[in-house]
Parts: sequence; C-alpha cells; structure tokens
Amino acid sequence: MESHGPERGALVYDQVACVVGEFRGRAGPYAMLRPVGGGREWQADPADLRPATSAERLSAGVRAANDRARAEATGPVPDLSRPPRPVPHCVACALLVRERREARERFDRSAETDANVLMRRHLSRDHP
Repeated sequence: MESHGPERGALVYDQVACVVGEFRGRAGPYAMLRPVGGGREWQADPADLRPATSAERLSAGVRAANDRARAEATGPVPDLSRPPRPVPHCVACALLVRERREARERFDRSAETDANVLMRRHLSRDHP
C-alpha cells in the first residue's frame, strides 16, 4: 500500500486478519480499520493492506446487510417450508393467493415464491 495510504472510507483487505475493512485513518505507524457496516476498529500494518477487490467489497457489504437484518429482526422466524396462510375476507390476501395458484399451475416456481414473499410481507405489515 502506498506510504500516504488510502483515502478515508476506502475499503481495503487486511491480509493478516483476512477481512475487508474501511480505512479510517492512521494512528502512528498503523492504519486504523473498522468492519464494513460499523463496529470496533482495529490496527493493521499498512504493508499488509491492499485495495479490496470488487468481489471482496460485495461480500463484505452483503455480510454487513445480513448482520443488520439479523440485529433488527424481532419475533420468531417464519416457517418457510409452508406457504403463508391468507387472512379471511382480505382482498389483498385473496389476490396474492390467486397469483400464487396461477404461478403453480404454470409450473413457475419463481413466481410462486415471489407471491409467497409478497404474502408474508403483506401479512406482517397489514395483519400483525
């Protein structure tokens, strides 16, 4: 890594810790990094850093998003092995059930799954 180091906020790969970190600055001879998405900073030897590849940046971003989602999740995890059940007399539920049924009849498993996801989202938002 160059002697002046990366710009603040740049994502770099720490070859000793084997992890992507956000460059925060320098503290004496060390580079200060923090996990993508936030967390406790750590020190690294600037010689052990290199720019993160696009795949490493993407992976670190996905990991941070998943960590955030897990931290924000409340309540039990839904049983995804069964399709969600509609609320009787709800028009939105009935429309999503129809979409799911039509997708199943077309053998379009992707559209069937999409309808299930939309149904779960509707149930959690409108029928808590």
